[in-house]
Amino acid sequence: MLGGELELVGRTMHAPSILITDDDLAFRSTLRDMLAPCGYELTVAGDGAEALEIVRRRPIDLLLCDNHMPRLTGLETIAHLRQLKKALPCILMSAALDDQIMAEAQLLETFSVLMKPVSRQVLRSTIELALFRTYGWPQSKPCSESSS
Repeated sequence: MLGGELELVGRTMHAPSILITDDDLAFRSTLRDMLAPCGYELTVAGDGAEALEIVRRRPIDLLLCDNHMPRLTGLETIAHLRQLKKALPCILMSAALDDQIMAEAQLLETFSVLMKPVSRQVLRSTIELALFRTYGWPQSKPCSESSS
């Protein structure tokens, strides 16, 4: 891998770009630290409105989003994103999941809904599966064992 690119079946691709969206600064930082060793291009947003602005300005390959945030919830953010970029895989996280959140997430074709706190292994494997199913991308680089 050179310069943040992947070699895939004779062609070069950019490293997957993940947008981490959570109103909790400490949790955003934790997620970034968990995912950085995997070689992803990481961008962070403090709420759904900021996430939408980022998606309008730059290419994003996957949204990792908390549900309970000010301005726009995670579900509202995903609903708006579906109008901008239909195929963008979205992973919703919440410490307070209920049947209504799960049903809305399913209607919005959310790739996965994860209960917080989420383990490093579950988070990484869910992201890898979403990137593989959506784009055919393999894991971008082995994640450091010291950060597992």
